[in-house]
Amino acid sequence: MLALQISSMKNFMSHFLAADTFDLFLLEEAIIRTVGTYTIEGRVNREFFTREEQENGFCPYEFQPWSEIRGLCFQLMKGRRTPLFFKFVLQLKPEEAPGMLKPGADTDLSFIKSLTLNIRYDGSKAVLTTGTSLSTFVLSKEADVLWDRALAAFLDSHGILFEALL
Repeated sequence: MLALQISSMKNFMSHFLAADTFDLFLLEEAIIRTVGTYTIEGRVNREFFTREEQENGFCPYEFQPWSEIRGLCFQLMKGRRTPLFFKFVLQLKPEEAPGMLKPGADTDLSFIKSLTLNIRYDGSKAVLTTGTSLSTFVLSKEADVLWDRALAAFLDSHGILFEALL
């Protein structure tokens, strides 16, 4: 697990809410506290879709793509005042994991259930925390290390400045 404090909130929020930078993630949960407290459960309600849509893979994920909910979150947060608090729990889309992690040829990562990114803002600073959910117990921490490195490289590649927390 890696904890990173964002150095420039304006730059980060621009990437997070106004650009497609984080569109390779799914939204598991969002809590936004402004004039009211808004909670968004990102789990897809399959029964909302017709049988035909379900059979054609219209809804391939367990959680909503960030790209589909980002605008709503932006609307809830925009204004002259900053939010009092927010928390987002994101999961990397499964098909993005191999390219982002860049595992070695002999590395088996089939036991990874999800790669999560928690974003928490307390009114003064934002901290990003990585997490790895596995489908089985393994002794190796290689998946955690690869995800930590991949996220730091992802942020660097987009010019999002951060400091590692101990």
